[in-house]
Amino acid sequence: MAPSSNPPPTTGSSSKRCVPVCSGIVLSCLLAFTIQIFFFSPISPDLLLLPPASSASLIPTTSDIQSVTRLGEGILNGPEDVCVDRNGVLHTATRDGWIKRSHKNGTWENWKLIGGDTLLGITTTQENEIIVCDADKGLLKVTEEGVTVLASHVNGSRINFADDLIAATDGSIYFSVASTKFGLHNWGLDLLEAKPHGKLLKYDPSLNETSILLDSLFFANGVALSKDEDYLVVCETFKFRCLKYWLKGESKEQTEIFVENLPGGPDNIKLAPDGSFWIAILQLSSPGLEFVHTSKATKHLLAAFPKLIKLAAPLHKKAAVVNVAANGIVIRKFEDPNGKVMSFVTSALEFDDHLYLGSLNTNFIGKLPLKAT
Repeated sequence: MAPSSNPPPTTGSSSKRCVPVCSGIVLSCLLAFTIQIFFFSPISPDLLLLPPASSASLIPTTSDIQSVTRLGEGILNGPEDVCVDRNGVLHTATRDGWIKRSHKNGTWENWKLIGGDTLLGITTTQENEIIVCDADKGLLKVTEEGVTVLASHVNGSRINFADDLIAATDGSIYFSVASTKFGLHNWGLDLLEAKPHGKLLKYDPSLNETSILLDSLFFANGVALSKDEDYLVVCETFKFRCLKYWLKGESKEQTEIFVENLPGGPDNIKLAPDGSFWIAILQLSSPGLEFVHTSKATKHLLAAFPKLIKLAAPLHKKAAVVNVAANGIVIRKFEDPNGKVMSFVTSALEFDDHLYLGSLNTNFIGKLPLKAT
C-alpha cells in the first residue's frame, strides 16, 4: 500500500490565514498614522468661530477691482504693501527682497535690495525715511545710505513675524507681530491653531527701545493711526475684527472694538484722507467647508498636510476691500468676486483720488479711480 500523504492546502484556507495578517498591518498603519497626526501635531487647536452676517453684507458690492490699471506689471513680485513718500513717489516691498519705487514718468526702479522673501508692511516717516517690516529681521529703516535694523528684540525675545506698521509724527513707530509661535511661511498653522499669539509693539527712536502695547492678539496684522493720532487701529485677522487702542485722552491705554464681524479676515489697514480707513479683506473659509474651522480632528489632519490648508483659507479665489468710517461703520466695499484680475489683495492705499492695491498673488499693483466708483 502506498504511504498516505496530507492533501495540499486549499486556496480558501490560505486566504483565511492572510486576512488577520493583512488586517493587522492595516490597523497598525492606521494607528501609526493617527499617532503621527494627533500626538505629533504642530498645533494645539481651538475652534475658530466664523462671523455671522454683518451690516457689511448689505453694502452694495461692485466688481470695480476687475477694472484696475496694472502698475509695474511683470516687474513687481508679490507687492504686499504700498506707501507714498512726501514727494509723491510710490514704494513697495516685493517677494524677491527689493524695495522698488515708481517715478512720476511711470518707470520703476530697483531701489534697495534687502534680500530674502519676508518683506511685508511698508511706510514713510516725517523725515521721508522708508520703514519696512521684515518677518525674519524685524523693523528696518531704509534710506539712500543703506538699511538699518531698528528693532529685532523686545523684552529680550527675538521679534519674529513683524507684519505691518505706521509712523507717528513724533517719530514713534507702531508695528504688529502676527504670531510669536509660527513664522511667515507657516502662517496657515496659526490659522488652524486659532490662538492669540500676536502683539502690538511700539518703537521709540528717542530711546531706541521697543515695548509691548498689546499682547494675546489673534494674528495681529494691519496697523493705522487715526487722523488726529489719538488712537491706533490694529487688525485681528482671525477674529474678523479690528481693535481701537487709545493713545491719548481719558481712555489712554484702553482697548475697545473698532469694527467686528467683517466679511473676511482684515489684513492691512490704511488711513484715508477723510479720516476713514481702507481695509483689505481676506477670504478665510470656503463655502461648504466651514466645518474645517470647527473640527479639531480636521485641523490636525490639515496641519499634517500643509498643502491642504488652502481648503481652510482659499485666499487666491477673490479680492475684497472695505472702507470703514471713523465710527466703525462699513460704508463701501469693492471686490473681484472670482479673482479674475486680482486676488489675495493685502493692502489698499488712497492717494490722489485713487486706490492703490497690493497683493501677494500678483506681479503688479492695482490702481483704481475712486471718483468714478
